[in-house]
Amino acid sequence: MRSRRSACCLTGDRAHDQQVRMRTRYFVTPSWKECRFANKGLYSSYSNMFTVSSRLTSCGPLQDLLWSNAGFASLRGLPELDNVDPRYEPTVIKNPSSESGPPRRADGRVEGDANLLLEEDWTLRRPQRSPYLSALDYHEAYKSGKLTPTTVLEKLLPLITRETSPDGSQRPVSHHATAFLQTREDLARKAAEASTARYASGKPLSPLDGVPTAVKDEEDVGGYKKHLGSKIDFTSREDATSYCVARWLEDGGAVMVGKTNMHELGMDTTNNNQTYGTPLNPHNDRYYTGGSSGGSAYAVSAGLVPLAIGNDGGGSIRIPSAYCGVYGLKPSSGRVSIRPTANLAKSTAVAGPIAANMADLEIGYRIMAQPDPLDRDSKHFPPPRSQTVVEPESRRKPKYLGVYDEWIASADGPVREACQTAIDYLTTELGYTIVPITLPLVHAGQLAHAMTIMSEAISGLKPSDMALLSPANQVLLSVGSRTPATDFLQAQKLRNLLMQHLSHLFVQYPGLIILTPTTPNAGWSFHPSELTYGSTDANMQIRNMEYVWLANFTGCPAISVPVGYVPPPQGEEGRGGGGKVPVGMMGMGEWGSEDELVGFG
Repeated sequence: MRSRRSACCLTGDRAHDQQVRMRTRYFVTPSWKECRFANKGLYSSYSNMFTVSSRLTSCGPLQDLLWSNAGFASLRGLPELDNVDPRYEPTVIKNPSSESGPPRRADGRVEGDANLLLEEDWTLRRPQRSPYLSALDYHEAYKSGKLTPTTVLEKLLPLITRETSPDGSQRPVSHHATAFLQTREDLARKAAEASTARYASGKPLSPLDGVPTAVKDEEDVGGYKKHLGSKIDFTSREDATSYCVARWLEDGGAVMVGKTNMHELGMDTTNNNQTYGTPLNPHNDRYYTGGSSGGSAYAVSAGLVPLAIGNDGGGSIRIPSAYCGVYGLKPSSGRVSIRPTANLAKSTAVAGPIAANMADLEIGYRIMAQPDPLDRDSKHFPPPRSQTVVEPESRRKPKYLGVYDEWIASADGPVREACQTAIDYLTTELGYTIVPITLPLVHAGQLAHAMTIMSEAISGLKPSDMALLSPANQVLLSVGSRTPATDFLQAQKLRNLLMQHLSHLFVQYPGLIILTPTTPNAGWSFHPSELTYGSTDANMQIRNMEYVWLANFTGCPAISVPVGYVPPPQGEEGRGGGGKVPVGMMGMGEWGSEDELVGFG
């Protein structure tokens, strides 16, 4: 059993209760007389961890030490940043090209809002050899009368609904229900009945009409509370619905079956949630789903819904998609509007789709990414383009794949092998060309991203909120609150440097897609006690995010696609002795290149 660490990478060992199997590392410095608990030390029982964490959050010198020990101070004095201006916002909106007019469909019609949802687009994109029901399968079954949205919903509800106990708490009725935090049966039934009526009259809104979907507890949805996987009530208005969610439900006619589980505040990558329960990986129940959109990824991977909405501030769509063997798209910064929902990590986090196949990922993205005329950034992006569009010859881009060998070399061997097999197929069968690239300061850049997202998250919380968080997040966010302005500026300078370098690569190689594994490891196993007592492992968290952070920090779009499975180590087999663990590969493109990434996927 590997040791578990605090989220701040402390040093020095002290064992906690053996049942919990968790280690916290820390310095002991007797000169800290201003710390009111300096002489008490750490308790040996995990039951007192809330007391310890609350005291840690009130001791500034200890927080400063943890902040420095995490490596954040290493950004100071980097000579590469001497003449670089800080950049706080990674949104990049390209000027529209007027070379040959707007793209045209195969039938000659100009691509635009009016034909975003045409049915023939999806018919041409039917998924091949997929074990999952797709949105198109539901759509055709509804049209033929074999099924109705109402009958499908009634089969789903018993699987995902939580039971209310006499004390008012809710508990999952089935293991599937752990992936869902809230289900409003009345609202779901109302939506399904309306969709059933539309099909009966031959007027479905889109191929998504009546299709069961789920939404992460990070978005506002009318009639639902919002907790971000915590005990804190973040609900602004119960009638508010995030713009991208409304596009699925109102424009597309999808039936939302519930809000999905997430890691508390999205601040880790396992989706371990002590408050609401932890969904287990559908492929191997000894492994986490990944996070923080683990509930959405579980719902898709388990076949409960063909697509769901997640959010991604540090791989939170792509990591669980890779762990659960499904597809996930992190759009460009500013592309997908979540108005009026507040974003706790405005400069790094976006909303995007998770789906069981690329056809469903495409329909989910194309509907949710319609420009929002009232959003500062979204309104400037063009509407998504159908994959049936015929590009003029003058606008077709070469098919370059950028590979930074030194960076990828740190991934585990089985992960590298699975990704290399996929790369070989792309080059030999699909006409892609590999170009070797380098990226500057990737290790410092990951620290800069972590510093930024922690600082943004703590700025959105009230002091009274801290006591409602898990011990790990209390410590993590209190440490983030100690970020000096000068170091935060260094991080934003590094953001600008990375964006400038990427811009150079995208100019040098038009259409470039930078390839890496989604995560350097195949999944993340857990000890059963972690489901009860929680767990945080800073080393593993940082490793999990080794490749995904770059797209968040620079605002680029990125997609995770499944490329294979690896056998679990001995002792980590799932129930029944099997449970191969999925491996994901990530492609990151230029700002605004989601259509190209969908085509790549």
